[in-house]
Amino acid sequence: MFKKIVFSLSLLSSVLYASSVEIKNAYIRATPPMVPNSAAFLTIVNHSKNDITLDSISSSVAKSVEMHNSSMKDGIMSMKKVNKIVIKANSFTRLKPGSFHIMLFGIKNKPLKLGDFHEINFSFSNGERITSSLEVKSVMKGMMKHSKMKKMDHSKMKNEDKMKHH
Repeated sequence: MFKKIVFSLSLLSSVLYASSVEIKNAYIRATPPMVPNSAAFLTIVNHSKNDITLDSISSSVAKSVEMHNSSMKDGIMSMKKVNKIVIKANSFTRLKPGSFHIMLFGIKNKPLKLGDFHEINFSFSNGERITSSLEVKSVMKGMMKHSKMKKMDHSKMKNEDKMKHH
């Protein structure tokens, strides 16, 4: 009886412990056949009362996996490697294009095809380790939503203000 109680408590504590960090909406960008690198995007949710950091990442899909941050300065976009990404207590950090993201350098089995899944391992400052299977998706679908400008009604614009579409 005592062994069952101890076992049940250990299971309960591992479930509670495992739930303090959550990976959501994670995907890897699909690549054309000759492109050696890609990026992964996701949201990290911190359900705990303490700030935590994403300290390291790894994956067998690429020779090297790094955390990066993109920023715009004087009209120029730059990308810089970072050692940690902070996830505030009871909050989330979104890794997205133009901001924090994960770079996959030297894709081993090119190309990354739509619908495939690849594992990425995440290690956090609170000791948690999460392995998540990320689907390969196209980023063009999201960009296509913004390309419908050719269908805009320009009839009420003055001739000198009309947009030319090529």
